[in-house]
Amino acid sequence: HLFSVAVPLDWRLVIVAASVSAYVAGIAVLFVQLGGAPGKSPRFDPRMVGQIWANKPLRHACYGYFGHMWELYAMWGWIGLFLYGSFSDRLIESPGVWSALSTFAIVGVGAFGSLAGGYFADRIGRTTVTIAAMVVSGACALVVGTFGGAPFAILLAICIIWGISVVADSAQFSSCVIELADPHQVGTALTLQNAIGFLIALVSIHLVPVVADHFGWWGAFAMLSIGPVLGTIAMVRLRLMPEAIRLAGGKR
Repeated sequence: HLFSVAVPLDWRLVIVAASVSAYVAGIAVLFVQLGGAPGKSPRFDPRMVGQIWANKPLRHACYGYFGHMWELYAMWGWIGLFLYGSFSDRLIESPGVWSALSTFAIVGVGAFGSLAGGYFADRIGRTTVTIAAMVVSGACALVVGTFGGAPFAILLAICIIWGISVVADSAQFSSCVIELADPHQVGTALTLQNAIGFLIALVSIHLVPVVADHFGWWGAFAMLSIGPVLGTIAMVRLRLMPEAIRLAGGKR
């Protein structure tokens, strides 16, 4: 979104700029080492999938992640168009520029949410942070569509809160899997979690415009709140399990 404002002449340049950034990140990974003492990767065994899914606490951590993914990428993908429509209705000059800048801020501020989520998860517990984040983000998803015509400051404030909370819990679901899985199955467990999560995100991304056509933006974003609701239920159930003591050094 920031590139689209900085390089407004040709969309191809925007794609090139974003792609170059991805290559830079890929090169940076070569200079990063794994922390701790990672074990040797075992030979892949398809039976691991069944064993992993039979792990009830781990399965609930995945359920929480699935609810999170139902909301996250659909929100990131469509909030810009929602804001563009809102700014256009207000007859604001250059609504495309303002919606792009606003979307960049809303998505970008999520970095602070992720940092805060990690900081507090290590101190008050992973389930505590994931539950709190999903309650807040789900509430934002439920109401933001009704604020399209509200004063700009109010609309942007809700979107910023949503941008922070929608991603604040993201890394914690992976941490839960790492802490709950058998040490020799961590890689497969994370792969399974992410593969299903992104498949779910693909569905919600494509559903948003369909629902928006029939029920408006309120209906489309309210649909996304289903994910955090179900995810919260999963994490509450995980918190009540004895195995949750393995999370965040005993802080659940």
